[in-house]
Amino acid sequence: MNIFQLEILAAIARCGSFSDAALKLDISQSAVSRAIASLEAELGVPLLVRGRFGARLTRIGERIMGHADQILELREHIEYEVNLEKGLYGSQLRIASFRSAATHLLPPIIAHFCQRFPHVDVSISEHDPAGVEKALQAGEADIGLVPLPRSEEFYTWEIARDEYVVLLPHSVGFVPAQLTWRELAQHAFILLNYAECTSAVRNHWASWDQPLRVAYLIKEDSTIVSMVAQGLGAAILPRLAALPIPAGVQVRSLPVPLERVIGAATLVNTPHPPSVKAFLEVLQSQGALAKTAVD
Repeated sequence: MNIFQLEILAAIARCGSFSDAALKLDISQSAVSRAIASLEAELGVPLLVRGRFGARLTRIGERIMGHADQILELREHIEYEVNLEKGLYGSQLRIASFRSAATHLLPPIIAHFCQRFPHVDVSISEHDPAGVEKALQAGEADIGLVPLPRSEEFYTWEIARDEYVVLLPHSVGFVPAQLTWRELAQHAFILLNYAECTSAVRNHWASWDQPLRVAYLIKEDSTIVSMVAQGLGAAILPRLAALPIPAGVQVRSLPVPLERVIGAATLVNTPHPPSVKAFLEVLQSQGALAKTAVD
């Protein structure tokens, strides 16, 4: 018994005749007949019933076909792994990411990827989200991590969701577990300067017709967390951007939840090297690839 015989048996089962199976496999009908005769002789049981209706599996043929399908599927997996490894050997994967995703999401994913594909040279560059887009557009990165959504210029896949949290200094005293808009209105906030997440915060406040008092606009999220710890104001940041949170900073959820969606992105109409496909496969195997956001 060999793979070729099982392929022929599967083709007959699907096509319903020897002649149609021969056409599908691009071989002669006599070759199909010889392969089935040899297989039936080796196994010692009839696998097919022939007649004017064509050909159909016998009961034992149906049971054997179930196992044969598994064998053929496993062979496809083997061929995929071999071809993938051939394409990956000595290749590279260039990842561009914004800081908090690079710090808190990528390391375990990269570790798993490198363990599975040790012959791929992986590099990571940090940018703001607009910089990640530019790196992809310039061909300086193969795949990027960005907040979603992005423009139709990119294919994107959701990999994580990150809650926006309120950071309050210890000096404000007791803070209830569930904040209200009225309680938030008592604080002046330190926001990121010219960042997508700051626009999300402002829009969220506006959608609920709430005032947002801003004390400082700061470029670095780590500086904002430090300023909150020193009692210079409150802040609203995605949780990943706020990590690590000092012991003196109180963390609360917003009255109405807000979150950012983090995704992997590649350029549309740009061939993906095998390393990108392998990276997406690792994301999916780790449960990080939740769904296709733009396809």
